[in-house]
Amino acid sequence: MRAYEIGTLNGLGSWRLVEKSSKPLGLGQVRIRVHAVSLNYRDILLVTGRYGFSNPTPDLVPVSDGAGEVIEVGEGVTRWQVGDRVVGIFSQSWLGGSQVRDAWDTTLGGAVDGMLAEEAVLHENGLVRVPDSLSFDEAATLPVAAVTAWNALYGVKPLLPGQTVLALGTGGVSVFAIQLAAAAGARVIATSSSDAKLTQAVAIGATDTINYRTHPDWENEVLRLTGGDGVDHVIEVGGAGTMPKSVASSRPGGVVSLIGLLADGEAMNPLSILASGAIVRGIMVGSREMFEQLNACIERNNIRPVIYRSYGFEEAPEALVQLNKSQHVGKIVINITG
Repeated sequence: MRAYEIGTLNGLGSWRLVEKSSKPLGLGQVRIRVHAVSLNYRDILLVTGRYGFSNPTPDLVPVSDGAGEVIEVGEGVTRWQVGDRVVGIFSQSWLGGSQVRDAWDTTLGGAVDGMLAEEAVLHENGLVRVPDSLSFDEAATLPVAAVTAWNALYGVKPLLPGQTVLALGTGGVSVFAIQLAAAAGARVIATSSSDAKLTQAVAIGATDTINYRTHPDWENEVLRLTGGDGVDHVIEVGGAGTMPKSVASSRPGGVVSLIGLLADGEAMNPLSILASGAIVRGIMVGSREMFEQLNACIERNNIRPVIYRSYGFEEAPEALVQLNKSQHVGKIVINITG
């Protein structure tokens, strides 16, 4: 089978297309014909040596997010049969409840082989059903971005109708957060440096927008829009560069979900967290249980993932370069079977 290997982590040109032997199936494992995968900023951090959570070997198959169909089942498999449409979970060991200790040790495309291949072998427990309403391309966008957004909104203090969500940027996690919050009847404030992207954010459910180039002190604009109250949930994808503003935008008891590290900046003074009364929480995607809850919400509300562009299998390195340009709204997909 054809597959990509992560290579020597020398930048965006690291991935290499190779021929690999198909893995034999072990107890409880299934073989999947992968139809589509989607990219995350994590894939850039990995090839540039900035990820910090794992040290992949050059022969590791990259990319965590992939969807396909079961083509073979191993001994003892009871959850799936040949022909089932499935999508892998990010951390293969985190099935439900609180985050497990070895969650980072079983992440696809970072700690263990990922999905950027014509076939993948995974344990039957590390899969969920593809929602009937979604294509393989759409389902491939879910494992990291959508599950992370779900965890942020429902993992500690579940979002309630009428509450307010602040979504930073228009990448995959933020776009899913906008869609999920809108489906829950929440008010959504979206930020971007692009008015065109903000227009797209409104089209998928944002109720208010802030251009942070026009409003560099955008936390003040958030407070103005909320009558000084602040927001109930912040989808924080910037990290050090935006965290102080996100905390300042939160109401007392509001949840700031730290998800990404896109913006450089100085470490924030913890006194600001004490003063705000915000709950600052690190998000490590989510469990299989969360993924299944997300899928139920997607089907019930007819939510369609936003795909910026789809690439062919041989164009995978080009797709990674495109992701690094940060021009996208939503997700970038690689279609493997055409």
